[in-house]
Amino acid sequence: MPSAPAFDTEKYLNEQTEAILDRMRTFDNKLYLEFGGKLVFDYHASRVLPGFDPNVKMRLLQKLKDQAEIVICIYAGDIERRKTRADFGISYDADAMKLIDNLGKDWGLQVNSVVVTRYEDQPSVKLFVNRLERRGIKVYIHRATQGYPTNVDLIVSDEGYGSNPYIETSRPLVVITGPGPNSGKLGTSLSQLYHEHRRGVKAGYAKFESFPIWNLPLKHPVNVAYESATADLKDVNLIDPFHLSAYGETAVNYNRDVEAFPLLKRILEKISGDTSLYQSPTDMGVNRIGFAIVDDGAAREAAKQEIIRRTLRYSCEYMLGLGKKETVERAELIMQEVGATLEDRPVVSHARRAALEAAEDEEKGNAGVYCGAAIELADGSIVTGKNSPLLHAASAAVLNAVKYLAELPEKVHLISPSVIHSISDLKGEIRGAGAVTLDLEETLISLAASITSSSTAYLAVKKLKELKGCEMHVTHIPPPGDEAGLRDLGLNLTSDARFSSERLFQQ
Repeated sequence: MPSAPAFDTEKYLNEQTEAILDRMRTFDNKLYLEFGGKLVFDYHASRVLPGFDPNVKMRLLQKLKDQAEIVICIYAGDIERRKTRADFGISYDADAMKLIDNLGKDWGLQVNSVVVTRYEDQPSVKLFVNRLERRGIKVYIHRATQGYPTNVDLIVSDEGYGSNPYIETSRPLVVITGPGPNSGKLGTSLSQLYHEHRRGVKAGYAKFESFPIWNLPLKHPVNVAYESATADLKDVNLIDPFHLSAYGETAVNYNRDVEAFPLLKRILEKISGDTSLYQSPTDMGVNRIGFAIVDDGAAREAAKQEIIRRTLRYSCEYMLGLGKKETVERAELIMQEVGATLEDRPVVSHARRAALEAAEDEEKGNAGVYCGAAIELADGSIVTGKNSPLLHAASAAVLNAVKYLAELPEKVHLISPSVIHSISDLKGEIRGAGAVTLDLEETLISLAASITSSSTAYLAVKKLKELKGCEMHVTHIPPPGDEAGLRDLGLNLTSDARFSSERLFQQ
């Protein structure tokens, strides 16, 4: 069933704004705020905390827009190896450019510049820098910091942080963000602090990261879902030992922040000369997300569903050669830890049942490869689809879903079979093969073209937007045409780790 609201976005927005303003006052109104996680379209948070606005961080910055400017960091190594953001299917360098558009053009926020971190003269990175600079975007280059991580005296010197160019800023709140983890946000923040203090400005540093939630129990499913989301990074949640020692209070943090804290504390003290500010990594945070959870049971169930989704995704990435077996095994262990199985995701069993029906059709000579798909709609109904000589399973499921939403008869044709046959035959001629079934992207184009001659197609197209945020599962790794269409519709997609064809190249 769809998740019940678990989160009060408005309460969170008000509390979070005040927390940031309060921290700014601590540092004479010059704060470098490292934003972890996704700045825009934070779909992980909205999935584990139903009711969470995935763009609430942007709304937060809009409330602070007269005081804030934004610096975007991207690790040169991520550009070089074309690392991809899975929810959009685009590379991190493309995501950085998309982020600039989202922040500046869509939300009216001030983007100061882009910082390329740990640069090593990679040709592909130089091309990225050229593209930005020729569009009028300021770009700064930071190389690896000398002495890091052991030699604090060298790190906090003109040969360390001082060798990085100073980023000119004019506003009291400087948000340091990036398209993914390990983008160099911390190093950039500390480099700026060094330069500021050399200039006599007593600027400060704080961290704003949604997960893990410090005031939830260590093994709360929402916190465990963070471990699942970072299984490839091997992140582990733990009780912050520094916070417990300093205050006698239990707070949850994660291994990288806890391990880095002693060094970070020494660096901050070396820069500022203040030994009393932060006693734990939890102290550095300003996150108020845990105070806006209004239904703990709903949050727990939603988090379990996210853990299942992540496990399925890692399995597919491994099959595609993009992930490691140990990541899959870790995700499976995490899923077992919260007492969940793949079948606890309702669309999984329905999609597999649809695939079995397609297999029965194959025995009758009606289909080629057997695949199934299932979509759980907002009212809890589950609609399925299976592949046929005309359509991919994903195409069939989407058409069946919009027919259901538009209250149209199941047997009605939204797209004329003759149109589908014509497109299928044309694809076959172009590719030098027989008739080729329509993927979802082609199906959606055909559906849109049908509205001029079909009132039922018009009604169905109007319902497509209601699929956004719905759960979907397919029994095979979707080919590019299906994946692009499903992403455009905004479905929460998972798939089994198998291919829809024995052919190595899929179009």
